[in-house]
Amino acid sequence: MKQCPFAGLLAKRANTNPSSCLIYRQLLWVEAQKRLSKTKSVPDTKVTFQPTAAERAATQHKTKQSIDVELKAECNKGYVKVKQLGLNPTSIGSVVVGKGNEVKMKPGEQLLVVNSLYPYTVQFKEDITGSQGAIKKIPQQVEIDGGSQSEAPNMKAAKLTEKVTTVSPGEATKTSGNSGHWSQGLKTSMQDPKMQVYKDDKVVVIKDKYPKARYHWLVLPWQSIPSLKALSGEHCDLLKHMQKVADRMIQQCPETNSLSFRTGYHAIPSMSHIHLHVISQDFDSPCLKNKKHWNSFTTDYFIDSENVIQMLENDGSVSVKDGTSELLKLPLRCHVCHKECPTIPALKEHLKRHFSK
Repeated sequence: MKQCPFAGLLAKRANTNPSSCLIYRQLLWVEAQKRLSKTKSVPDTKVTFQPTAAERAATQHKTKQSIDVELKAECNKGYVKVKQLGLNPTSIGSVVVGKGNEVKMKPGEQLLVVNSLYPYTVQFKEDITGSQGAIKKIPQQVEIDGGSQSEAPNMKAAKLTEKVTTVSPGEATKTSGNSGHWSQGLKTSMQDPKMQVYKDDKVVVIKDKYPKARYHWLVLPWQSIPSLKALSGEHCDLLKHMQKVADRMIQQCPETNSLSFRTGYHAIPSMSHIHLHVISQDFDSPCLKNKKHWNSFTTDYFIDSENVIQMLENDGSVSVKDGTSELLKLPLRCHVCHKECPTIPALKEHLKRHFSK
């Protein structure tokens, strides 16, 4: 009689193949679920699958290689980045990841770990109740469903949904602004009298906390709308009103005759709650520090307000082109003469030629 290295049971012939050992697969699945349940469900979080000492010992007869896999959720973009840290084969469907490489995994696709022995799927779900140990009322969270070859994995991924609710001016932060996550900061700022410069029954205007130019305001609706993709044709009148308020802010600016302005939205905003940027084109601000800041306002990553309104009127929704996030990596170019500059300090020095204080 021999002892099974996985189940610890006596048998006539010990099972030395993890892929054919049902008990081993079940134990590994239970351990994975325990670790996942301890992970906070917050946007853009990282989860690393790291075998325990017992799991490593169980597979030592077969390989001494690491099977670690790192998952980074990009909730606003609708995918998860999968990075293979160990040497054991990991794939997304038929696409092999490879050690040190990173592949995007969309909801419904399968993550196959160790030669397809352990399949997982990813789901994005809206957390409307919150849970202990996790940040409450996050617009989206990530769930990983795992399974084994002895069990059919859950392949049905929840659709990316964003709920639009109406919130009165006095209750905006009471209902959804106390999540504590930085991406929810606008919902707190819009209630701060020190930040407000204008408000009516539909919108509020606040100073951007980290302005990227001499004049930088944000126009936010009291109605809670997470992002551009949550807009529909019925929001046309609201966005037109937001634009009228933006025009009013520009007209009241003391330097309106010497500075030009743009009004628009980031295609993929980092902050939750839709907001219209009203920004002067001097970009004279110490808060403008890197290429991402610059390109987010000077490339097609910044969608003009009138174009957003036109898309809603014509199509009933706002579409963002694939690869838009790559625009943030473009070289630094002056938005006036299109001269390429090597660094942000060099660009700011160049801009002085176009904009004098």
